[in-house]
Amino acid sequence: MTAVAAVDLGATSGRVMIGRIGEGVLDLELVSRFPNGPVKREDGLHWDFDALYEHVVAGLTEAVRREPSIESIGIDSWAVDYGLLRDGELLAEPFHYRDGRSERGVTEVHARVPFDELYSRNGLQFLPFNTLYQYRVDGRTADADTALLIPDLIAFLLTGVAVAERTNASTTGLLNVETSAWDRELAERIGVPTGILPPLVDPGTVIGALRPGLAERIGKDLPVIAVGSHDTASAVVAVPLSSAGSAYISCGTWGLVGLELREPRVTDAARDADFTHELGVDGRYRFLHNVSGLWLLSESVRAWETEDGTVIDLPELLAAASAVAGEFPLFDANDPSLSAPGDMPRRIAALLGDRTPDSRPAFARSIVESIAAAFADAVQTASALAGRDIDCIHVVGGGSLNRLLCQATADRAGLPVLAGPVEATALGNVLVQGRALGAAPATLEGLRALVAATHELVCYEPRG
Repeated sequence: MTAVAAVDLGATSGRVMIGRIGEGVLDLELVSRFPNGPVKREDGLHWDFDALYEHVVAGLTEAVRREPSIESIGIDSWAVDYGLLRDGELLAEPFHYRDGRSERGVTEVHARVPFDELYSRNGLQFLPFNTLYQYRVDGRTADADTALLIPDLIAFLLTGVAVAERTNASTTGLLNVETSAWDRELAERIGVPTGILPPLVDPGTVIGALRPGLAERIGKDLPVIAVGSHDTASAVVAVPLSSAGSAYISCGTWGLVGLELREPRVTDAARDADFTHELGVDGRYRFLHNVSGLWLLSESVRAWETEDGTVIDLPELLAAASAVAGEFPLFDANDPSLSAPGDMPRRIAALLGDRTPDSRPAFARSIVESIAAAFADAVQTASALAGRDIDCIHVVGGGSLNRLLCQATADRAGLPVLAGPVEATALGNVLVQGRALGAAPATLEGLRALVAATHELVCYEPRG
């Protein structure tokens, strides 16, 4: 049995977990969970990075206390956001990707490099918060000597080694889709200093050992191993794809809907459909579309709780939503007006107009059905673009626990949905560490077979 520590950071919360892997064994133990989210500063939305880092170190300390046999640490997080360093010191708190400053970056970047050319070079779906747009309007890049995405930044603080893990680097817009190397000519054209781009490493690479002071605090001298540091890359490792015709949805704040490909499909049709090519583990491509996920529901619940001054029981709300009969008015879950934090029910109501439900359960049902409709549409589009027949959809992450969403997705796609595992991201993190330590199968297929053998899936058959 091999034990590792998995740091899994999402846009609303983070966790440190102990992973145990062996012959017929793959399990997780939650060590700590802590909040994460945007904080308003004078110059915009940021992450409270100091607090986040302290939570990580405290969680690792507790993990080693509980399981002294831990052999390594792996870190994954959300994509696109970064910290700028000079002489090893963080220049300022990292900005939050929902900060509005990047809108100006879009205009300025596209004035220098039209989007059609960008897509041909990086294969990325247009998202206004992609890192290259943020870099363009961040005047601090001129003062920095290194830019590190969030998991790489935490790895640097732990080890003193600055690298860019390739799956997450692919979300910046500055990685060439064909070569998987930095596109330095593109960076120069949009005004990004190429000197801030660190060396690239692949999942499974040992980044470095803990700094001596941290090793003493945490309680053990451990290596930090690069995993699929983009959380979706780790999650897809742990999707127990049941056939070549399997689609996946990694569902949490966002719904990442797509297929795993061995070669990119950078076509005009894929560009026009907003399909992206993010790198996965072992050089695979995550050919997917970003869909607004449970963010729409969680933000609505947060607004209602603020309005009422009470805590809403989400399972009760979803049970009531499941009982709502009749037609469910739909809205575009990807409408740009829904991207920022704030009064989500009001903004959704503006899209629905006079079709707005008059009760919260019915309103929640419309949210879930609209997300499911967007998921089904993305699966159908992926099938057409890739020329691949789809026979089932795997849903992993927090959304796999939402029975209403899983059934609605099955119904609207006309395909069976296999839900689970819920902790796919942490499991993928653990699997890549385990493989690097020689404790897990050597192939992705072998890793997924271990997931399938150790985690029960729930099947939702389409109705009607």
